[in-house]
Amino acid sequence: MRMPPMSLRKEVQSNIATIQPLYLQLKEQIRSDILDGTYKAHTQMPSESEMVRIFNVSRTTVRQALRDLQTEGLIFKIPGKGSFVSRPKAVQDLVSLQGFGEAMIAKGYETFSTFIGSKDGISNNIAAQKLNLDMSDIMELRRVRYLNREPISLDITYVPANIGRALVLEDLATKDIFLLLENRFGIPLGKAELQIESVLADETLSRLLKIEEGSPILRMERLTYSANDIPIDYEHLFYRGDALKYMITLQRHARNYK
Repeated sequence: MRMPPMSLRKEVQSNIATIQPLYLQLKEQIRSDILDGTYKAHTQMPSESEMVRIFNVSRTTVRQALRDLQTEGLIFKIPGKGSFVSRPKAVQDLVSLQGFGEAMIAKGYETFSTFIGSKDGISNNIAAQKLNLDMSDIMELRRVRYLNREPISLDITYVPANIGRALVLEDLATKDIFLLLENRFGIPLGKAELQIESVLADETLSRLLKIEEGSPILRMERLTYSANDIPIDYEHLFYRGDALKYMITLQRHARNYK
């Protein structure tokens, strides 16, 4: 089990001594240690007694900080054994059209992307049919998306080439393509058609998402239209099955039982 460096522990103790409330400062420090890998997924956290000694705070403060972290899904407890770092599943509500980063940031998650390549002109008949364009007029963009500093998905996006050439000049590490389309290029979005299925990770997904080959993957196929009902963005999204779940609210329409 890795412990925070002595210099860091002294800094935390100093901060905790001057900033109120104590448990929030402690919670944020532990949360940061989890996100930066000081405490890795599924490893045991220091005991409450050890945290009291490390951070020079009361047991009540430690317990309240750990309780909040458990509520946020960052740790879990095993009776008689202690606290362990979890690999929480993020929840995305499928009630409106949002980009992944847009949805996750609103829930307080840390998210960013790594742009891994683009191709001007493709050999994908389905993408050409979906966008109603010649394959030579389509650009493919590939990104790995991260959630709380762990890779969560491979996104393969097909857009008209003129839009794609503009997108690669933007900050795709921190900005959603949906937000760029609307706010940067003035293309309001309207609706999307979405399909979800379960597949198994191949060698490429295994390497990029740091999972075992053959692990379960959620494969999403999404075709997004502009507000003028023009297909503008066609995507294949491959999400780790252990890191994301979707929430859908269904309403039953009133029925006439005459």
